[in-house]
Amino acid sequence: MSSVPDPPLSGYVVVDLSSGIAGAYCTKLLADGGAEIVKVETPQGDPLRAWSASGAEIADGADGALFSYLACSKRSVVADATSDGDFVNALLADADAVVWSRGSSLAEHPDFSPEAIRDRHPHLTVTAITAFGLGGPWSDRPATEFTLQAWSGGIVGLGRGAPDRAPVYVGGQVGEYLAGAYASAATLTSRIRGGAELVDLSMLETAILGLTYYPVSYFEMLGRPWRDARRLTVPGIARAKDGLVDIGCGTAQQWFDLCAMTGHQEWIDEESPLSITQQANERADDLYAWVADQTVAEIRDLATAFRIPNAPVAHGANVDSLDHFVARGSFILNPRDGFTQPGPPYRLAPAVLRPPEPAPRLGEHTELYRSRNSIPGRDSGSPAARNAIPREVPSIPGREGLPLEGVRVIDMTTFWAGPSCTHLMAMLGADVIHVESTRHPDGTRLIAGIPVTEELWWERSPIFSGLNTNKRGVTLDLQSAAGREVLNRLIATADVVVENFTPRVLESMGLTYDAVKAIRSDVIMVRMPGFGLDGPWRDNPAFAYVIEAAAGISWLTGYRDLNPFEPYSVGDPNAGIHAFNAVLLALEHRRRTGDGVMVEAAMVDAALNVAAEQVIEHSAYGALLERDGNRGPTAAPQNVYRTNEIDEFGRLDSWVAVAVATDAHWGGLRDALGRPEWAMSDEFTTASGRRAHHDLIDRHLSQWCSERAGDEIVEALWANGVPVGTVLQPHRQSGLPQLSHREFFESVEHPVNPATRHTTMPFRFTRGPRRVHRTAAPLLGEHNHDVLSELGLTDDEIARLEADGVIGTSPAR
Repeated sequence: MSSVPDPPLSGYVVVDLSSGIAGAYCTKLLADGGAEIVKVETPQGDPLRAWSASGAEIADGADGALFSYLACSKRSVVADATSDGDFVNALLADADAVVWSRGSSLAEHPDFSPEAIRDRHPHLTVTAITAFGLGGPWSDRPATEFTLQAWSGGIVGLGRGAPDRAPVYVGGQVGEYLAGAYASAATLTSRIRGGAELVDLSMLETAILGLTYYPVSYFEMLGRPWRDARRLTVPGIARAKDGLVDIGCGTAQQWFDLCAMTGHQEWIDEESPLSITQQANERADDLYAWVADQTVAEIRDLATAFRIPNAPVAHGANVDSLDHFVARGSFILNPRDGFTQPGPPYRLAPAVLRPPEPAPRLGEHTELYRSRNSIPGRDSGSPAARNAIPREVPSIPGREGLPLEGVRVIDMTTFWAGPSCTHLMAMLGADVIHVESTRHPDGTRLIAGIPVTEELWWERSPIFSGLNTNKRGVTLDLQSAAGREVLNRLIATADVVVENFTPRVLESMGLTYDAVKAIRSDVIMVRMPGFGLDGPWRDNPAFAYVIEAAAGISWLTGYRDLNPFEPYSVGDPNAGIHAFNAVLLALEHRRRTGDGVMVEAAMVDAALNVAAEQVIEHSAYGALLERDGNRGPTAAPQNVYRTNEIDEFGRLDSWVAVAVATDAHWGGLRDALGRPEWAMSDEFTTASGRRAHHDLIDRHLSQWCSERAGDEIVEALWANGVPVGTVLQPHRQSGLPQLSHREFFESVEHPVNPATRHTTMPFRFTRGPRRVHRTAAPLLGEHNHDVLSELGLTDDEIARLEADGVIGTSPAR
């Protein structure tokens, strides 16, 4: 009988000097992978210990439920910045990595800045999570997730919202979780080449990648923004007889199928000059009336039969009882406090994740680590002594070059979620071979609105370009025996195979994990279906919007008196970064054991994790979190306010986002406003008082902002320490000086398109790479000859495959 392997990160020690959700979620993912997480807290404890989004009272000595979820399997030690420096340095000396963010007196002590830690402990991977990055003109500017969403363009996003309302943010603190997932992946990436570097992560940049859809590349390549106005998605989230349901329409075929499903075949017009979005909006009243006349179950049965993306709209009170999640065991009980929480965001076999262990009480492990790190007789007050604390040699030797050099990836993904995962691998040095077919090119080649009458129209998609730099491209007709035979030869050379079809697609071709493993025994196969490999929804098509609805993200986005808005963005890149974390764990398992790994990284499992707070608050406190426009639980006032400027589209529709998260922020806001009489009330000096009078504060701030330009407002508030941000049109991201300083955009040459700026990665490694984009996204089938020649095919054999239509360089007609 074979023994159960240790989790992939067993023996990997991480010191957690972070506060808040981003750092906590980063270290939770590492803990799930088996790492030893030593959370260093001040005597006051992490603020999350006292946090509840619903305002539930947390008894003395108890911890908030969200903390108990995020701190599973960790250890807690207490240290004071001024008197326990030697102890903290001993912990760092015995660690492999440290995760750092601002927010505690310990992390903000000069001796424990990221740069100071790196200088004193050069063996470490030091991962710093900050709003804007450690350097640059905005590095010390105040920010919250809400204002970062504004700066990213994510509040305007993909045209989400109602045109007669203010633009609205994506609810639920999703940006914090995205930053944590990227930080975990960056930490593990550094580990692959031996650590010994500083990783500088910007939450603004993770928000751009998670909440917007390559808008700068789109604008520069095509000369127009993706969206120029807010509009409701039709049908989107609509009210049926007995509740809310989300019905998607992301492709032309889905629009045609929707017309047929609702009994309106006469609406189908394949020659229409209007986009499918425009066509759906023209029929909005009829579509909503049809939905209102059906039950949710009736609509979902029909939509599933027609292969139209659909999902119930979940929230904290119902998500854990949905039949699919019950069947999959998607939720588990917290091991210490008994409330309901999501299971891990991915599943591995035969590699294992660590089952969650109870979160620690404050300082529970202090004495254990003090005794472990005590060295009698040492004068540990001197720098030399601190540096002399013994440490084992890291298990992975340091090496130069890109972290994933030497890893070959067969990328059988399409659209956004899968390609965003493999794109990170390509940017980090892997040889990624993107497999398409001439009959079914990658879907992002087809959604840019380029007329098919334009020459090489399929090569002009800025979305495909943004997701596929550094990859090589081949085409294979996998419906043919010859195409599958070539794919098998490719798999035999691969370290990782990634796909994101619904389960039935690959299984119908016989490409199960067992079949792939039979070709290469140590292969890592990553499957990224929308709803997972089992359960009643397994074969349902999934786009970001239905994933967001099913997980509860949509529920918190929008206005309480309207149906929720689809974020229409988070579901895909969130799935991609979680899948990449799973790949890194699988690679480590293979390094240790020589065994391949099957990874199931369902989009919805990743989404359930970043929406965890809803089910946690409901099961722990009986509280149903609700959407509330731009207001939220972390700040009051928090809202967007219209300025006096006409926007680039000729509308009085320019806004700033303001978030007062602390009493100090409120004092700064009063000073910026000139200390007007209305703002001096003692009732406003506490968060509860400000929340109780939010309407009054909003009226005054609206009036003040309406008389000023956005830049003037930002300058005044930032000068007084108040988080603020312009509600940016996303295609204007490249104009932000902070992003220019960090070189977040790089110009990429292309054989068909003009040189265009592309986003890079949201973290910088001190060991490089200096430049991220090495080659443009591949033309359709551009590397057929090169890749097939590497497999040993002759020129004649390649020519025959092309003549037979197995490979090609233009879409099949």
